[in-house]
This record gives sequence, C-alpha cells and structure tokens, in this order.
Amino acid sequence: MSVDTRLEELDVDGLGEVDETTFSGLAERHRRELHVHCYRMLGSFEDAEDTVQETFLRAWRRRETFEGRSTFRAWLYRIATNACLDLLAKVRPQPATGGEVLWLQPYPDRLLDELPTASADEPEAVALARETIELAYVVAVQHLAPRPRAALILRDVLGWPARDVADLLGDSVNSVNSALQRARAGMREHLPAERQDWTGGAGGDDDAGTRELVRRFTEASVAKDVGTLATMLRDDIRCSMPPTPGLHVGRDAVVGDWIEDGFADLGRLRAVPTAVNRQPAIAFYLWQEQADAYLPLTVDVLRIAGGAVAEVVIFHDDQFPRLGLPERLPADGAE
Repeated sequence: MSVDTRLEELDVDGLGEVDETTFSGLAERHRRELHVHCYRMLGSFEDAEDTVQETFLRAWRRRETFEGRSTFRAWLYRIATNACLDLLAKVRPQPATGGEVLWLQPYPDRLLDELPTASADEPEAVALARETIELAYVVAVQHLAPRPRAALILRDVLGWPARDVADLLGDSVNSVNSALQRARAGMREHLPAERQDWTGGAGGDDDAGTRELVRRFTEASVAKDVGTLATMLRDDIRCSMPPTPGLHVGRDAVVGDWIEDGFADLGRLRAVPTAVNRQPAIAFYLWQEQADAYLPLTVDVLRIAGGAVAEVVIFHDDQFPRLGLPERLPADGAE
C-alpha cells in the first residue's frame, strides 16, 4: 500500500489532523531514498543524515501546507532539496585544485539494497540507479553550483518534469533548462572519459573479469607486491584518500606515492571484500601485536575500466562501522 493511499484512508484534510506517530510512520517509508538523494547533492553520508532529519522536522512543522496537489513523496523531495540547498548556501565547499572532494564519504551497498528496485524490463533505470551513485558521479556533481546541481539530479536522475523543478527552485522553465544544460556540460568536464554516457548507457566491465581483477588486486595488496599491483593499473589511474588532501594521477605518480608512504613495509595484512557505491571494495586490516588481532586500516574502493583499475578511492578506518565491517579480525588460524 502506498503512502498516498494511506493518506486517503486516513480520511483527513491533508496532514493537519495526522498525529506525530502516524506522520513519522508515513515519512520513514521514504527515509532511504531521501537519504540517497541528499547524498548525491552533498557527497557526504553524515551531512545527508543530518539533512534528512532536518527534512522530517520541516515536514512535520509544515504539514498543514500539504494539500495533496503533489504526492507525499514528491512533497518530501521538495523539502529535502531545499534543505540541501540551504546547507550548501552556508558552507559552499569548493573542490580543491585538481578536482578533489575532501568531504566525500562512501555509501555502503547494504543500505543501497534498501532502495526500491527497478523492474527487470527497465534496464535503463537499473543502469541509471547504479551509475549515478558511483563515486565518480558523486564527485563530478560536487563541482556544480548548487542550483544547477539540484536541477540535474531532479531532472536526469529522478525524472521530474521541468515545470516541477522550476516551481521548486522558484525559476522559469527556461531558466531550469539553461541550468540543466550548464550542469550537463560540467558533468562532461569532470566525469571520466568512459563514464561520459552516464544516463544509463555506459555498461560496466564483465562481472567475471572484474571479480578476477579484484581478487588479484587483493592478493597483491596483502602481499604488498607493488610491482604486481602496478601491472593492474591504467596509465591514467587516479588515487585519492579523502579527507586527506592529495590527488595522484598516472601510474608512476600513484605507485611512487605508495612506495613513498611505506606501503611495502607495512606489517601483516588481511583483507575482507565488500561493496561501496555499487563498486567493488576491499577492507584491509593490519596486524597489531598489542591487540593480538588485525585492526581496521583502510577501505579501497575500485573503479574498473577496460580490464584494469582506473581509480582507487581510499577511506580511513573511521568508515568501517558504517560499512558494517568487523571491528577486528582474529590472529591467523584463530577462530
């Protein structure tokens, strides 16, 4: 039963007579998709959480303004988008030179699995949902000004009519279409070459080939075999570690940075496969003698293109709990 059907069955005049418990139940049904929407807008999992909470507060306080001219879901999206725009107006983070997005945080696949799924006869919708949550897309979006960013996501990801977007942004349809064209041009500038057709047309590498490449990358990483790792990287590979500044581009630069940081001299490592932003990822654990266990080190999120690793985004150990990863791994051979 849809939320809007529930509203009809409540037999109330809009939401004015709905109690807080009932209202919360209706709104909570949309929490995950609103959270993903705010995440696309903001690039930060934590900021998205705060913004969804702000959305629910605003919706409750303004419930009497809901008159049923749009769906309850669309009404919540309007409030969430405005909450994101308000936050961006306050902080206005600017990507660093070279395209870094230092506030970028990962989105665990286990939470993305809570989203409503497109049907099997809608392959373009499935591809679009996957590609517009990849880190490369989220990063590219962060380079857009807030209002064109909103226009792009509402029009091209959510499929809103231009008239509805114009109404939300308080602009004319012509202004929205103009902002959308600027946003699309900005996306082409900042997206990787193989992800230019991000509107459901770009296909991923063969799943079996990707799994095999990730397996070999994992084994070479645990062995700290930099030479073997280098053979799996594209010439134009990009590597970053938000929120730590530093974007390295090109195989020599990336491998040189790994060597300079002492990767080959790390202690014993173990790895746990995971998935982030619909991309393969590897959680690495480092042996700590005092703890008598392997403790969280980093999560490497891989983008695979053309049978090679095109990008590695490395997140710190503070992301392990959010990703549902173990707090520690036992000693080798221990249960």
